[in-house]
Amino acid sequence: MEIHVQARTRSKMFCGCAIAELNAPPNTHVCEVCLGLPGVLPVPNKAAVEACLKTALALNCEIPRHTKFDRKNYMYPDLPKGYQISQYDLPMSRDGFLEIGDRRVRIRRVHLEEDTGKLIHAGDKLHKAWESYVDLNRAGVPLMEIVSEPDLRSADEARDYAMELQALLRTVGASNADMEKGQMRAEPNISIRRAGSEELGVKTELKNINSFRALHRAITFEVERQRQALESGGKVVQETRGWSESEQRTFPQRSKEFAEDYRYFPEPDIPPLELDRAWIEQLRASLPELPSVTREALKKELPAADAVLIAGSRDLADLYQRTVARGVPPAATANWIVNEVAPTGKIPSPENLAELVRLVLDGAITREQGRSVLMESVETGRTPAEIVAEHGYAQMSDESELRVLAQAVIDANPKATADFRAGRKQAMQALMADLRKRAPHANAKAASELLMKLLA
Repeated sequence: MEIHVQARTRSKMFCGCAIAELNAPPNTHVCEVCLGLPGVLPVPNKAAVEACLKTALALNCEIPRHTKFDRKNYMYPDLPKGYQISQYDLPMSRDGFLEIGDRRVRIRRVHLEEDTGKLIHAGDKLHKAWESYVDLNRAGVPLMEIVSEPDLRSADEARDYAMELQALLRTVGASNADMEKGQMRAEPNISIRRAGSEELGVKTELKNINSFRALHRAITFEVERQRQALESGGKVVQETRGWSESEQRTFPQRSKEFAEDYRYFPEPDIPPLELDRAWIEQLRASLPELPSVTREALKKELPAADAVLIAGSRDLADLYQRTVARGVPPAATANWIVNEVAPTGKIPSPENLAELVRLVLDGAITREQGRSVLMESVETGRTPAEIVAEHGYAQMSDESELRVLAQAVIDANPKATADFRAGRKQAMQALMADLRKRAPHANAKAASELLMKLLA
């Protein structure tokens, strides 16, 4: 699998142009360097080099003392120079691994290169006036290419590998790796072989897949397509193929190029880099706890699904650990992070989350009130206690008040009451729904217990 990841930098790989937002107007983040005009010289972005090396170290790669950039020559409208600055025989790292469950996936290399531009096709079918436009905002954006060995054996493993890689990249701060924004794109190389054979079959490469679901579906389809082709007496052609989400199938794009087709040669405008050993060790020491380590620790106190989600984000893992350190129960903390914080992407302070969870656990406010308090706390930075006091939130917990409310619900719902007393326990849902409608701030647990007592 080849995975291209946009390094988290403020500027492009070889010039000072800012990284454009996804919907920025075309060709507004360009300069003489990324336009490929004559007489300009590229200067490597140190932040991109650092992101690449951090990724490589987290993937257990060997870091060579010397590395260099190369020119990968091919002609395409979105490649203004007629070549792409990449790395060929002396990449920034090699020979690492990433463990997925009980399988170790070997990493062949992690190297740096620049992105190309983007072609936008438009046309008028009626008048047959077709046009293509070139947007060079992405030209020169720093990309890390992470190449694995052929160690993945199924669509499930390929998806899990890509997800684990995304979590690792985010944890070390090398990339946001947002697939929806094009910051991480997967290109699986797929081949099948006869049972018992050690020889890999002819491979096809699926290009630019931008979601985990599409990755799984595309590999599943392609494996079956190749199997049917071979079992019917046909053959598999080495080529690149695209994935059609609307048709749920792969389709041929072009015959697969070989390295010699690109006529690689050393980039003459950038001297070879010498990677200082002391700097490499500083980067290694600065790496945070990796997702696999965090996940295994969290599984000792949380359900596996919660542990996986929280460990997959450095921000969520830090929030969980710092909130629990304030004496809040782990299960309750994880519940709020998984169900309320993660879906919004808005991270509260550990102090405020701890205070909020205690207010709900102590019965001072309801869960529904807690959601509103959480959103306002994140937006304003104010403490949950201040917000609760300002809005006059108070959960109805007085037993005499709840008893009157529960009796009113029973009197107003004779059918649900009769059904519950006849053994149909699901009727309690209708009674509780009416109770919440009458008193949204009622303590749900205490009210439910009172209802059960009165019904008995």
